[in-house]
Parts: sequence; C-alpha cells; structure tokens
Amino acid sequence: METDLYLPVKRYLEALGLAVKGEVRGCDLVGIADGTPELVVIGELKQTFTLELVLQAVDRTPACDEIWLAVAASKRGRGREGDPRVKKLCRFLGFGLLAVTPSGGIEVIVEPEPWKPRRDGKRRSRIVAEFRRRRGDPVTGGSTRLPQMTAYRQQALTIANALAAASASPRQLKPLAPDAAKILQTNVYGWFERIERGIYGLTGAGHGALVTFADHLPPATADEMAESRPPADDGP
Repeated sequence: METDLYLPVKRYLEALGLAVKGEVRGCDLVGIADGTPELVVIGELKQTFTLELVLQAVDRTPACDEIWLAVAASKRGRGREGDPRVKKLCRFLGFGLLAVTPSGGIEVIVEPEPWKPRRDGKRRSRIVAEFRRRRGDPVTGGSTRLPQMTAYRQQALTIANALAAASASPRQLKPLAPDAAKILQTNVYGWFERIERGIYGLTGAGHGALVTFADHLPPATADEMAESRPPADDGP
C-alpha cells in the first residue's frame, strides 16, 4: 500500500532538513524548509511507476519548488523505476524519484532539479527548413496513413509535371525546383530517367504519380520552362 511508503520517505526528507506532513490538500506528503521564501516540496506515492503518478505530479508542479515521486522497489530491480526512459522522463520534468525497499530503505534514482528543456538545434532547424520550403499547407495534421506531402515531394512533383510535357535538363528545371539536380540524380521515387547526358524524362511511375497526386500538382509551368531554356544556336 502507498501508506507503507510514507514513513520511509518522510524520514528521508526530514534528514534533508524538511518538516514533513502527510495528506495536505490532496498531496500525499508535503515538506517545508524555513527560508525566505520557504522551500515547498511535494511528494507523491505509488506502489509502481504509472502514468497517473506522473500526471498527479505535473498537476502539483505550479504549487511547489520540488517534486519527489516515490515507488516500492521492485524485486530484482526489474520494475519500471529502473527503466532508462523513466529516468529520462523524470529528469526532463525535473522530478526526483525514490524507490522504497521492503525493509524501509531509500534508493535515490533521480535527484530533482529545475526544469530545463534541452534544445535539439539540428532537429529544430530541420523542422523550420521543412516548414519554410513547403508550399502552402498540403497535409492535414494527424494524418499518418497517406504519403506525406513534404517539400521534397512537392519539388519532385513539380519536376515530374514539367517533364510530362518535354524532357529537360536540371538547369532548365531549377527555376521551378531549386533542388532539381539533386532530385533527378538521386531519383528516390523512381519517377525519372536519364535519356542522354544531362537530359531527363519521366518514367511510367512518374506518370502514375501525376495521377495519384493530381490535387497537389503546381500550376502550369510551360512559360517558366520556356524562359529557362537556353536560346537556340542559329549558327555563325
């Protein structure tokens, strides 16, 4: 029972200099240390580490300076409190995590600390780049079963749409799709084929894609293509 965890956790927090009381306004335990302002610590107790335990702690966060979660130590150390993902979650949220042994001992698994979200600069920049390169808002949020209309796929469709009218070189296609050369050379979707050196055409798969993604095709590109073609060589 959760009550079996109370006294060991109480003793542990008291050893840290806190005065501790149980069941204060819905909190399993509250510890307070004198100061200006006083340090307020809230503890939540559960036999095992559960989502409900985390949600309770999240709800208490605005009302205190520290959160401690306490669970019964599992036999042989195979409980969720030993899961690296649980430790990572507690560190991310700034929660402390204690395991209470059957004999009443305390194992400190994670120390509480101020919540400081860690930024992933590379991931952030990729998200921003994809957002800025994507034309319009082609994908409804929450849809996962359909192919995602990424900026890359949009450019590939623009190229396919142009090649459906006439073969062309990457240089001619660049005004329509800045990454034309890379997309044609890597040919991720199998839509393109090299007809001769520097000239590309559309495969059967490419024609099929124009049908599948007809609603996402760009406006007519014939004028832009014509403007991008080099002037004809009239001879000497």
